[in-house]
Amino acid sequence: MPYDTNETLPAPVQAHLPAHAQDIYRVAFNHAWDRYHVDAIAHRVAWAAVKRRYVKADGDWVEKPRAELR
Repeated sequence: MPYDTNETLPAPVQAHLPAHAQDIYRVAFNHAWDRYHVDAIAHRVAWAAVKRRYVKADGDWVEKPRAELR
């Protein structure tokens, strides 16, 4: 079940991630869904993609400094 827009993402994703992280999640989920057609795998891939770029700090998801992205 690919997501067309960020507004169609699961409520917890929308409530907890900033807009750019939602974009990353949606794109990664859709690519994984196209490849595996398994919801649980696609969600894991999507969260992994978000965690490459964002980190949870004081309860909020914030973008990692550029130096940490390497």
